[in-house]
Amino acid sequence: MNSPTLAELTEAVSTAVPVASLCGLNDENLLALTRQIEALGRYADALRVTAAGEIAARSRTEDGPAGLAARKGCRSANELLQRLTQISGATGASRLGLAALTRPDTALSGAAMPAKFDHVRAALETGELGVDAAIALTKNLAPLQDRVHPDALDAAEKELVAAATGTSPDSSVPASADEIRIQASVWRATLDSDGLEPDEAHAMAKRSFRLGPERNGLIPVSGGLLPEAAGRVKRLFDAYLTPTTAPAFLTDEELAAKDAVKDPRTKDQQRHDILVGVLDAMARSGDTPTVGGAAPTVLVTVRAEDLDTGGAGYADGVDSPLSPTTVQQLVCSGGTQKVLIGRNGRILKLGSAERCFTAPQRRAITARDGGCLIPGCSIPAGWCEVHHVIPAADGGPTHPDNGVLLCWFHHRTIDTSGWAIRMRAGAPEVQAPPWLDHTRRWRPATKSRTATAARVSRHGP
Repeated sequence: MNSPTLAELTEAVSTAVPVASLCGLNDENLLALTRQIEALGRYADALRVTAAGEIAARSRTEDGPAGLAARKGCRSANELLQRLTQISGATGASRLGLAALTRPDTALSGAAMPAKFDHVRAALETGELGVDAAIALTKNLAPLQDRVHPDALDAAEKELVAAATGTSPDSSVPASADEIRIQASVWRATLDSDGLEPDEAHAMAKRSFRLGPERNGLIPVSGGLLPEAAGRVKRLFDAYLTPTTAPAFLTDEELAAKDAVKDPRTKDQQRHDILVGVLDAMARSGDTPTVGGAAPTVLVTVRAEDLDTGGAGYADGVDSPLSPTTVQQLVCSGGTQKVLIGRNGRILKLGSAERCFTAPQRRAITARDGGCLIPGCSIPAGWCEVHHVIPAADGGPTHPDNGVLLCWFHHRTIDTSGWAIRMRAGAPEVQAPPWLDHTRRWRPATKSRTATAARVSRHGP
């Protein structure tokens, strides 16, 4: 097969199935065509992997300047692939890695030798097995080649290929690449349970958590968690990401007339906000180590005139400035302390903390509110911030009669989300946005089970 023939085939496919034509298909035709496209793509992937393997075989280090990559002015087979196909280095490495495990070899005697994973090779070549599943399978089994009996490894490979292609006696439905990854990890643990300890020790040494430099207003996070640590984090997120967001104060008739209201945040955004709540709760905990004799606190500095007119602030340890909205939220929940600095940089006067709810006040507000006051929000009281209903800048007192619990997200968006909060005789009431409740009625708000029980008793039979 030569390149002109492949070029003709490519043109034939593009003519027979123009990309724009998919938008006009009905559901059944779209699904059928998607399956056919995937089959075509799998065969193309098999050709890609095979071609990459052949280029690698002709670009071996021991060939020196005579190697194919070197003769084309490239340092490696991967670089040659990238220049030839415009793929990324990661994609090139992935193809080369799979090719190394599925390419038949030749013994020193010249005799042909099967590929290290010959069942995977055969399924790839026929288009029955996709590259993602092949990589998931070989990545788990390849480390066992020198530690497990070949027959056992061959049996595992056969079973996994059968599961991925839907030819297993247990199921005729092909398993997805993610399912194959999980099954292959089980095979690996079963065949080589002793190998888990070194793997875990290696992971223990590599565990990490890093904060990168600010980019476009965000601080990137990177690193790697141990599996049990990731399990704890996922379970914590799962506990607070359950879909219980329907407004509690609407009647059944109102709910039936509306679609169930979903949290406007993505799951990733919700996880971010949950993490902020956890960190805030830990910082307030008496068990948290102190920093300079005080609980871990983010120090934000802002000029007095900027605080009044809405200027930027600067957080200790963070390069990028904070917006006026963020500054006002931090002032609302964390209070302020005035520091007068002379022209020469000397501290002339240090004021006392202002606008800051005390620990006893917070406990009282927690007993009354029980959690974030916004209906449908499941963030617990310990993770919430205390919000001044009437801003301190407008004369609102730092008193339980003017403070309510809001989670970080609802505190951050209280001025833009449409939710309104007022105090009536020291008790909070909420008003939903007009798109959610057209009646615009003020409703008593509390998540406290004790307060709810008291109300039930007053209005009981």
